[in-house]
Amino acid sequence: MADILDYCAGLEPRTFEPGATILPEGERLGRLYVLIDGEVEVIRERTQVTHVDEPGSIFGEMAVLLEMPHSATVKALSTVRVYEIPDALTFLDTRPEFSLAIATMLARRLYYTTSYLVDLQQQSAGKRQDLDLVDQILQSLVDPSDVKRQGTA
Repeated sequence: MADILDYCAGLEPRTFEPGATILPEGERLGRLYVLIDGEVEVIRERTQVTHVDEPGSIFGEMAVLLEMPHSATVKALSTVRVYEIPDALTFLDTRPEFSLAIATMLARRLYYTTSYLVDLQQQSAGKRQDLDLVDQILQSLVDPSDVKRQGTA
């Protein structure tokens, strides 16, 4: 499969300065963005979910495909150049190769999310003591006195 940036041939780059909001959580813009260079953070409900600096990363696809408001804010951490696709649904309708690239990316996310959920279910069923241990360690960082009560100090 060609690089996602190859599918953006002919689009004009747009620049965002550090601190600028590229996509605001809760709004419906109908746009997609493809990262050319720079670094962004993804924030959901005032919590940073991740930061992204990989060229070809796409932002806004969930809101566009599900016709819903953006589920997170995307902010520039550095000077960021992106390709902006203003009428994203029309663009995707006329560029099946781009749509396939998005479908592949979303399938990959679903795979990792499903794997994570299975791990959580196994942990909650007590089948994964290694994850239980991680929970105990994290809890001890939050409340060190709790470790002493459990007798593991």
